[in-house]
Amino acid sequence: MKKKMYAITLFIIVAAITLVGCSSNKDSNSSAGPASTAASSESSSLAGKKFIIATDATYAPFEYEENGKFVGIDIDLIAAIAKLEGFEYELKPMDFKGIIPAITSNQIDAAIAGMTITDERRNALDFSEGYFESGTSAIVNINNKAIQSPEDFKGKTFAVKKGTVGAKYAEEHKETYNATIKYFDDTPSSFQEVSINNADVTFEDYPVIAYMLSVNKDAKLKIAIPKLAIENYGFAVNKGKNKELLTAFNSGLNKLKQNGEYDKILAKYLGTSK
Repeated sequence: MKKKMYAITLFIIVAAITLVGCSSNKDSNSSAGPASTAASSESSSLAGKKFIIATDATYAPFEYEENGKFVGIDIDLIAAIAKLEGFEYELKPMDFKGIIPAITSNQIDAAIAGMTITDERRNALDFSEGYFESGTSAIVNINNKAIQSPEDFKGKTFAVKKGTVGAKYAEEHKETYNATIKYFDDTPSSFQEVSINNADVTFEDYPVIAYMLSVNKDAKLKIAIPKLAIENYGFAVNKGKNKELLTAFNSGLNKLKQNGEYDKILAKYLGTSK
């Protein structure tokens, strides 16, 4: 009888311990298990992934070299967004004219290079939300008083950087104004051509020329027409590719705007948010 009672008592104790253990495990899983795993997966979907992201090599204040390092609005934006969204990247500075071919041939994953969103570029690329509102400016020699409106472009010589919206504007209006176009590989060269009067006008995005003139008082250039058209810059990937990266960029950009970091980055290089 004692043996039977002992066995029953032992069974009850073991059962109670087992139930307590199961209850404890269940509570633990419900508070830090599936829900926690889902949250982690959502916030780190790009964790461990590394992308090659191109940028223009000479496009201050968006990207330029200073003391052996590339700095600028685009450089700071992609660094901040990558940190927020949990992905890694290798920055690849290159000539702007080579960026779109490099994307479409999958040599690089994306680009942040002061690239204007256009319908033509949308045929080959997918763009993020616009991250900066810009506009094409007409720039002339500081002593030039002849160019004050687009009508004054008649018979003039345009100096433009290859592959840019400024070059496209020149090409689209060449016949209208009976103009001549000179092409250059970088922005400084087109500026130089106008400053020494070898060309009458060049076209560049407003923030770029405004920044350049603010830091280089001896540039011998001035803005004749601030904004011929309004444009937006976008982060670009190959069409139909890297959708996850594009989504992450938009997400990070919105977070930066909400937490105030976006305005701080712009103010760092432009002295104002925009």
